[in-house]
Amino acid sequence: MILADSAQTAREWSADGIYGAARALYPTRHDLICIATAHDLSEIGEANRASADAVMLSPVYPTRTHPGAQALGRTRFRLLARHAQMPVIALGGMTSAGAASLDWPHWAAIDGLS
Repeated sequence: MILADSAQTAREWSADGIYGAARALYPTRHDLICIATAHDLSEIGEANRASADAVMLSPVYPTRTHPGAQALGRTRFRLLARHAQMPVIALGGMTSAGAASLDWPHWAAIDGLS
């Protein structure tokens, strides 16, 4: 289990790690998996500097949880992902069909409205 919370809360819950903005992860906790969130090149750079274990790059496709937000699309996602120094997890509007179209090894589908 990876929590969007503090390292202290993750330890209290016996979680495996935390995720959030790269600045919230620094300094990296070696006893927890640290996954940064990113939406642009600047945030990918922050994830690199924080030595995150992985980065969730979003939104790849339009999503119901952020109506009207501009999606990255396949091309921009790949351009940004190239700059990450860790595994990149595609997030945002992901379905099995979208994942197949993206042809990316790591993706997550989280439906926050169901």
